[in-house]
Amino acid sequence: MLETFGVMRTPHSILFGPGQRHVVGKVAAAIGRRALICTDQRFATTPEMDQILASLEQQGVEARVFDGTQPELPVQGVYDCVAQFQDFEPQLVIGLGGGSCMDLAKLVSLVFTHGGPLDAYYGEFKVPGPIIPVVAIATTSGTGSEVTPVAVLADQSRDLKVGISSPYLIPHTAICDPELTLSCPPGLTALSGADALTHAIEAFTAVRHPFEPDLALKRVFVGKNLFSDHHALSAIRVITANLRRAVDDGSDLQARSMLMAGAVSAGLAFGVAGTAAAHAIQYPVGALTHTAHGLGVAALLPYVMAFNAPACEQDLKEVAMAMGVNEADASARTAIDRTRELCRSVGIPATLQALGLAADKLDWVAEQSMLSARLINNNPRPLQVSDVREIVDAAFHGRN
Repeated sequence: MLETFGVMRTPHSILFGPGQRHVVGKVAAAIGRRALICTDQRFATTPEMDQILASLEQQGVEARVFDGTQPELPVQGVYDCVAQFQDFEPQLVIGLGGGSCMDLAKLVSLVFTHGGPLDAYYGEFKVPGPIIPVVAIATTSGTGSEVTPVAVLADQSRDLKVGISSPYLIPHTAICDPELTLSCPPGLTALSGADALTHAIEAFTAVRHPFEPDLALKRVFVGKNLFSDHHALSAIRVITANLRRAVDDGSDLQARSMLMAGAVSAGLAFGVAGTAAAHAIQYPVGALTHTAHGLGVAALLPYVMAFNAPACEQDLKEVAMAMGVNEADASARTAIDRTRELCRSVGIPATLQALGLAADKLDWVAEQSMLSARLINNNPRPLQVSDVREIVDAAFHGRN
């Protein structure tokens, strides 16, 4: 075991802070002269959108806007966007919005560059080369897509979410302006922040794979490592300290800023370490309940932590300390309790039953979770279907 092994994969630039949206034009002009913006109908009508379009125009960048991004990004949405703007031949793609908007930008760029179908790229390292540069501008603090090598989409033919993972999907530039999150409603702030917390904790407690010199060349997600640990603990500290503040008072720019910083750090952590069982189980739960990804993973997180505790006691103790517990009182149990209490305090459902999962679907959820082999294999405690069923049962009934 080589504990000093580390991998860091990042955008060329991460521009962070209030007002950074005003530099979009200069950033884009350094890349190309034709920009396709992928956003949603809500953001497309805001004053901030007008500011971004004005910034692009001032720098001589011609922009086109696709505002049809749908939640839980469907495959067809990618093809629709590409078909609509095929003749425009964009030189860069701007993802502006939540995770689905940024993932759409990545996948539209992929199809423009290398063609379809998208299922040819499912999995890891299937993207054959660089794509049209993507500029990612987040309007929520949660998914971390602005800094990660993965895009997630809903494939209706498979009834589940699928992922495309490649370092080529990492955006060229991430523009992180917390002022863009000021209008984010409390519920979305809560589930987005809890999603980021889940990213950080699952990255920090991920399995540590046996060291090989070419590990990062064989795996997009290499498991727990030196650099992911640094970013994960930073994320846990700032999210724990600021999530409730941002939910309670959406106008608190300091809390908004730190929450966004935490989401970026969590993205940098799981973008190389990967996530684990909470994400694997959420996919079938989300497919059945039609609930937001962030709600599902956060509802599952304490139960996954409890199951994994025997395999990562020390890691969870460090999580507890990052959450503000003094070293003498820190333990796996205090980390689990603090996580559960924070999620409860911002309105995350405490059980899968509260999410609307039917009792007769528990076996199916466990079986379908095992299909996410990358996530299952990244879990610190080995998982068989019976183990996943144990987690699902505990999370359904609220058993600690």
